[in-house]
Amino acid sequence: MGRNLIMTTAKDLYLENQICFPLYACSRAVTALYRPILDELGLTYPQYLVLLVLWQEDGCSVKEIGKKLYLDSGTLTPLLKRLEDSELVIRKRSEEDERSVQIFLSGKGKKLKDKALCVPTRLLENFDVDKKSLNDLKNDLDRLLSLLSEKAEV
Repeated sequence: MGRNLIMTTAKDLYLENQICFPLYACSRAVTALYRPILDELGLTYPQYLVLLVLWQEDGCSVKEIGKKLYLDSGTLTPLLKRLEDSELVIRKRSEEDERSVQIFLSGKGKKLKDKALCVPTRLLENFDVDKKSLNDLKNDLDRLLSLLSEKAEV
């Protein structure tokens, strides 16, 4: 795929011609839209992502969470520590493999899920786009992420 994208002119280096920039800017904009909603829950966006993983499947290993969120352990470990300090999660060594640490929701973390149910709807209120278009966009982004993660060490 990428072989025919060889840059040939100075215009190819213009910011508006970069595929990476709109992705970067959109990510920042969406994260900014989440901020006031998540502030009400006392969460940052990365903490919210960890909790989404655990609300779907409690008791994941640190490695599994990192893989799902495309985060390395150097980024994930302090994030989990802050969630633990907030008493939202509990870290436990795996009984099968003491080298592995599993992350479980605390009672407080489980209760927070009910308060967080409004987050997706409140976020979507900021988008003046029909649901089908958003679903199509998400599917396109999922395909792009799949392609890119095969090529990059993410």
